[in-house]
Amino acid sequence: MSILWITKEGKLFEKNGLDVEVLYLESALVQRALIAGNVAFGEMTGSLMSAPKLQGADLVMIAGFLNHLQYRLVARPEIKSAADLKGKRVGVSRFGAGADRATRLLLSKLGLHPEKDVLLLQIGGAPTRLAALSANSIDATIVDPPDHKKAQEAGMRVLANMEEMNIPFQHTGLVTSRAQLAKTPDIARRVIKSFVEGIHLASVNSELPKKAFRKYMRLQQERELDDAYQVLRGFMQRKPYPTLDGFKAVFAELAEQIPAAKNADPKDFVDTRFLEELDRSGYIDGLYR
Repeated sequence: MSILWITKEGKLFEKNGLDVEVLYLESALVQRALIAGNVAFGEMTGSLMSAPKLQGADLVMIAGFLNHLQYRLVARPEIKSAADLKGKRVGVSRFGAGADRATRLLLSKLGLHPEKDVLLLQIGGAPTRLAALSANSIDATIVDPPDHKKAQEAGMRVLANMEEMNIPFQHTGLVTSRAQLAKTPDIARRVIKSFVEGIHLASVNSELPKKAFRKYMRLQQERELDDAYQVLRGFMQRKPYPTLDGFKAVFAELAEQIPAAKNADPKDFVDTRFLEELDRSGYIDGLYR
């Protein structure tokens, strides 16, 4: 989510004539607020967006900020392999949310059936899941870097690294509705331009991202800030196109619960016209010269 915070802290929305309020909402609430038209844009995972869209909701992704999964599977120290998770408690954020979908996908890749071999428990966000892991309320969970380092410092074991597995999967992106795009195309154009400039600013100025991390993630130690910045630099795309292959992976994961996912076309789930405009004009490349 940090590109949003950096763009806001860098006053790039204002630079492009926009008055933007950044709201922190639980993921399902972002989804519902967008569908209801209570917010104009929202950041969410491809899974969270695709499930309601496959059932008729008007949602579309216009930029992709994280196009593969970076989660680490962390477990209690006595659990030494994925096979040891059989019969154990695995914490997820909320059923249907990105971390839940990623957990199910990872467990399947590791040879475990997520519905039969483990007990999946809804725990909440990453800090809550890490606390539950330390308290022995769960046996394993997935977290994004650099949170896995906190788990290791608490004595936990990293069982799998999804970043190394390089699985295409449409994770976090900027989502709106086609109705919103039709009603205010110039606002969408300026929003995309602001994000593109935010990505550039984050790549050339490490202090602004760290300021955003302090404010929005409550990170204070310099080592934590450096780690978070390196994670950001590792996945940040100059041209934040969503990935069609990533949406195909989302559909494959959703197909068991939503039959329409089997025949879904990922092109119907993205609209990159404003990003393409900036790209074709040479504006994005020009930022880095």
